Order: sequence, then C-alpha cells, then structure tokens
Amino acid sequence: SGLVHIKNPHLDSMEEDVLYHLDLGTKTHNLPAMFGDIKFVCVGGSPNRMRAFAQFMHKELGLTGAGEELADICAGTDRYAMYRAGPVLSISHGMGIPSISIMLHELIKLLHHAKCRDVTIIRIGTSGGLGIKAGSVVITERAVDSSFRPQFEQVVLGDVVVRSTELDKDLAEELLACSKEIADFPTLMGHTMCTYDFYEGQGRLDGALCSFSSEKKLEYLRRAYDAGVRNIEMESTAFAALCGLCGLKGECSRGCFRRR
Repeated sequence: SGLVHIKNPHLDSMEEDVLYHLDLGTKTHNLPAMFGDIKFVCVGGSPNRMRAFAQFMHKELGLTGAGEELADICAGTDRYAMYRAGPVLSISHGMGIPSISIMLHELIKLLHHAKCRDVTIIRIGTSGGLGIKAGSVVITERAVDSSFRPQFEQVVLGDVVVRSTELDKDLAEELLACSKEIADFPTLMGHTMCTYDFYEGQGRLDGALCSFSSEKKLEYLRRAYDAGVRNIEMESTAFAALCGLCGLKGECSRGCFRRR
C-alpha cells in the first residue's frame, strides 16, 4: 500500500498521540495537512547541518520564498530540529543510537498519522572512513554491529531482541548511479559498522579511557576491513532496523573523515 506501518496496537486506543521530542501531536496539530505530501526524509546529526540541507533543497527545487527564512517546525523543543522544503523533510537526530531511536519512533508515527505514502528516508552525515580516502562517500550496503553482524540488538523488558538491519538494495544502487554524475568526491558501496561509543568502541586511542594497545586496535580494524566494513558511525543499525520494520525505504549515505 506504500503506507508507513505502525507496529504498536496500543496506539489505536489512545485519544491523543503526543510526539514529545518533536513538539507535535495529533490533537494540537493537523498532521495530514502539514506533512501528508512528504515523499523524502533526510536525517542527520547536526541541527545546523540539516537546516543548511533544507536551504539547499529549497534552492535546488526552485521553491518560492527565501530559503534562509525556513522555520524550525520543532522550535518548541531543543531536542531536534525539523525543516521542510517542498516534499522533502530534513531532521536532526543527535549522536548515537538512543538519540536517533527516539527521533525515529516519533518521526515514523508522524508519517503514519499524516497518511504519507511511498516515503524514502536517507541518513546523511559524517563517519570515520576505514581504508578509504578521506572525503569519500560510503553508501551503506549493509549495516553491521561491532562484531560485523547485520543485526541490531535491543533489550526489551529484560530480554535481548535481535532485529534485521536490511536496507533497500534498489535505493542503494540508485544512489550509486546518481554519484556517477558528480566527480567532486569518490563514492563507493560498503558495510557500515555501528558502535555504541565514539572512543573505545571505535578503537580510538585518545579518549579518557583506553584499555587496549595500538597493535590490538589495528588488528581489530583490519578484521573489520576484511569483513567489508568501509566506515564506522553510531546510528546505522538502529536506523535500518526501525525503518525496515515500519515499511520505510531507507538507506545511509555518509561522508568520511580520516580516522585517528
């Protein structure tokens, strides 16, 4: 049907659904009127970056008005920022799985309440490259955990629930084809490793704690590279799991900086 699915029967019995961290709700806002024609959602960590992206899309789509004056739809909260440019929604999600997970739960409910159809969602932003040139863009072929498994583990009521991190292969191929028209930076497909931490979890030697040697770090990163990992970040497995379960066509496309 192309609709965004909600996998929560409890929502049907609620008089009102409050999207706390977006400062939106089913009683306080006309969500179908505000968002019903959204076809693309782009999410990224930084509020300023997502505002700049919305301004860029405003200009690219030739929309009327000044893109510089785009209003933050979530201005009533300081958790996330949301902008729209025509059929494109641009939203920040902060850093790490907990932050993006909260935003995605409320975004998916928002798209459901707005009766949006055939929505494509793309995670954009930065990541640490692995064995590739700095400035490259990695289109995620597979989101994997710190043990290089294509899965997302979450503890629910004390039990470990394992969910698939399958992403939309056709969308990944489409993004790769589009990249051929842009010669400014190298683009490649690869596995994206998602960690729960920026420092020890990603093998960095410059955190407040470090429990391993530089030799052990290099050994781990070599194993990751041999397993197909080409970039490392902190959101992709949760992104892939939630989008896949709720019928959103999702993909990650990340620029890479040089790892320390």
